[in-house]
Amino acid sequence: MPLEPFNTSQPLTMGVELELQLISLSDYDLTASSPDLLHLLERKPFPGNVTPEITESMIEINSDVHTNHTELVAQLQLIRDTLVTAGEQLNIGICGGGTHPFQKWSDRKIFAKPRFKEVSELYGYLAKQFTIFGQHVHIGCANGDDALFLLHSLSRYVPHFIALSSSSPYVQGNDTLFNSARLNSVFAFPMSGRAPFVQNWASFEHEYFAKMEHTGVIKSMKDFYWDIRPKPEFGTIELRVCDTPLTVERAAALAVYLQSLCSYLLERREEAPAEDDYLVYNYNRFQACRFGLDGTLVHPKSYESLSLREDILTTLRKMEPYGAKLGATAGLQHLMQVTHEGSDAHYLRQQFDRGGSAEGMVDAAIQRFRGR
Repeated sequence: MPLEPFNTSQPLTMGVELELQLISLSDYDLTASSPDLLHLLERKPFPGNVTPEITESMIEINSDVHTNHTELVAQLQLIRDTLVTAGEQLNIGICGGGTHPFQKWSDRKIFAKPRFKEVSELYGYLAKQFTIFGQHVHIGCANGDDALFLLHSLSRYVPHFIALSSSSPYVQGNDTLFNSARLNSVFAFPMSGRAPFVQNWASFEHEYFAKMEHTGVIKSMKDFYWDIRPKPEFGTIELRVCDTPLTVERAAALAVYLQSLCSYLLERREEAPAEDDYLVYNYNRFQACRFGLDGTLVHPKSYESLSLREDILTTLRKMEPYGAKLGATAGLQHLMQVTHEGSDAHYLRQQFDRGGSAEGMVDAAIQRFRGR
């Protein structure tokens, strides 16, 4: 079917999606509890939205549309508290983190939903391996042309969000040496990576999307797993590279950092995006996944080598006036602290080194999600 029109939304509004882990408190492995949890949550109003994810050991929560950090973090905290209370009734823990450190993908169960069944039949074992946990951030755009402009302009900053959100150092019981190992699983899907360099919505809709649909490879925008993708039904762009942080406060901070960057970029003060910007895109993304804040970037315009940590700090300082106008100052300050002190990946490794137990590390993640 043809691509739906790009719906206008209020520019720079934002919404957050978080995929969360459901943990057995007996052995700290993932547990297939989403049907029971979702049934329990249906009994009373939920402060946002909660939906199943592809396997029964995970859920997704969605915030409402917000304009500032104070509103967003308050709702995310209310959602968190509601989930924690429900989890206690079922004797399950709930936590963030981009990967569970020792779960076996073969033990997972696909949630009984037609789309998930279709994905499982198409992608085989990759569907169960997709029991990984990410944060997606939506930013409202006035029109499709602005959405594509922001999508390509933000490519330079994708490593910032990978490094700041990184929380997936362990997979299948091993330290991967990556700060964000989660994205390696996303890269396995054929429609992942970067969006094509198309700069106006008419061309995207009538040329690129129409051709892709004609091939039979895709049916809707949901079939693209790009790092950033337009969402015409919402009138947004959606950033998809972040691991789920261990706290909702960090999730809110990442959202307002993106909001501030979009405000800045829409002023057209930077050199316009170009196809050649993507020459170093995969390298920069790898550096952020592998080394996190200690990674090295190549600037897509000047080809200068940059410390990722210093580039983030420089950009956060540049965003201060934009954050002040948007009510995002507290969130930007939170990320400034992260840049100095270390990411959630660093915290998880500290917890493992301190206790020598993957189970203890998961318990620490549960307590951190609770705000303790």
